[in-house]
Amino acid sequence: MDISKRLISLRKRCGYTQNGLAERAGVSQTHLRRVELGQADITVGHLQLLCDAMSISLKDFFEEMNETDEISAAFSNLSPKQQKLLIAFLEDLGNRN
Repeated sequence: MDISKRLISLRKRCGYTQNGLAERAGVSQTHLRRVELGQADITVGHLQLLCDAMSISLKDFFEEMNETDEISAAFSNLSPKQQKLLIAFLEDLGNRN
């Protein structure tokens, strides 16, 4: 598992900016940025603080995402306009029998 990618995905799914999550968790924004870029390691203690700030457990952090979770995470990263366009596209696709 790529911890930096997982952290970015969960942070975005929770609606936090790097600065917002760092502030909520009480960790340095610079360190969080470096962890997300793969330039620094993270301690279990800091990871626990970040998980607590996102209201998830360490167990949840390390559980592999299933296909539905990946789709949900990707969808939540879209703008509201993009979400509406995607829904319309999928509805149109479903109506093509």
